[in-house]
Amino acid sequence: MTGTNRSSEGLDNRRRKALIRSWRRGIREMDLILGRFADAEIATLSDGEIEQYERLLDVPDVDLFTFVTGERPTPPELATPLFQRIVALSRRQGLIFST
Repeated sequence: MTGTNRSSEGLDNRRRKALIRSWRRGIREMDLILGRFADAEIATLSDGEIEQYERLLDVPDVDLFTFVTGERPTPPELATPLFQRIVALSRRQGLIFST
């Protein structure tokens, strides 16, 4: 995996797959946004949160990037507290800026 600082050791298969998918998005910006989030939080996500995260991983990069940056409104089904945590972490890390 490109850029990851976290080992997948100790993760169940579902979380391992999500970690890999987070770092292999297609556009580097989303690799950094989702990859860093996964590095920090994948092990502690609840079953409900991992399900929400997997739904986010299914969203095309271009669309997800516009939602994360606030360029386009986030669809209600994706606007979860988990999504807000991803956005907040990305802002703290300087990956995205408030609009």
